[in-house]
Amino acid sequence: MPRDRTVLAELALIAVAAVWGLTFVMVQDAIAVMPVMSFLAFRFCAAALVVGLVFRRELRSLGSDGLRAGVVMGGWLTAGYIFQTMGLERTSASNAGFITGMFVVLTPLFGALFLGQKAGAPAWAAAAVSTVGLLLLSGGAGGINSGDVLVFLCACSFAGHILATGKAVREHPAGALLAVQLGVCGSVTFLAALVGGDLELPRSGQVLTALAVTAFIASALGFFVQTYAQRHAPPARTALILASEPAFAGLFAYLLADERLDLTGWVGAGLILAAIVAVELLPHARRARLPEGSLPEEDLASSG
Repeated sequence: MPRDRTVLAELALIAVAAVWGLTFVMVQDAIAVMPVMSFLAFRFCAAALVVGLVFRRELRSLGSDGLRAGVVMGGWLTAGYIFQTMGLERTSASNAGFITGMFVVLTPLFGALFLGQKAGAPAWAAAAVSTVGLLLLSGGAGGINSGDVLVFLCACSFAGHILATGKAVREHPAGALLAVQLGVCGSVTFLAALVGGDLELPRSGQVLTALAVTAFIASALGFFVQTYAQRHAPPARTALILASEPAFAGLFAYLLADERLDLTGWVGAGLILAAIVAVELLPHARRARLPEGSLPEEDLASSG
């Protein structure tokens, strides 16, 4: 039944957003006892192995152009996770969750600045609002710590990843591209850990649990669920549910790590979340108001 599939898809998306929010606390706890690069190496090598096995036929048919596209996407993804995980060593899980979510706001701006795409006034307004939110969440311009800066660089990297993905997924199979990206993440972090002398096996149950959740549920299974959900759930509801990830990160940081934001921090987090939701939903609202068969101006600019 179509309605049953829609409900199932939306419930699955909520679960994925919750797991992604949960991973901020889990990763922060894991890297307190295991080097960052070593943790990332095991996480992404395991995820790449699973996805590679599932999409082995697509991988065999992926040509050199697809491989190059996957490597570029993997470079952005690797940078994002390195910045994010290093940032979690220096800032709170709740801060990291909300600041990472800014990639949604940054993506259309980077597309306008570097690719000649049209962002529109709402996107620039959302960027201004989220910037104010970032300053408030971090304690003001004079109080921004290095962890918040690293996580902001993570958001920039994820925005670059989305832009690189936009063209590639129209020309190459998504499953094979994902396997290549995860393989790049695993290879780069493994080499970094090896060269830096930080490569070590996971020993504690805490780290093993974090690796299992981040590799198999957040990375591998999360992709499958998101792909299924986006085929059956309305786009606007999909965007809104996925935009809840920072809120879940803040919730789990409060429940599991006893993190508490002050009033200024809550205002900043609220502004960032509002900007994310606005950027996610406004394009869908515009599409709903357009005559059937037409496209918003920014879609016409980026299509083809």
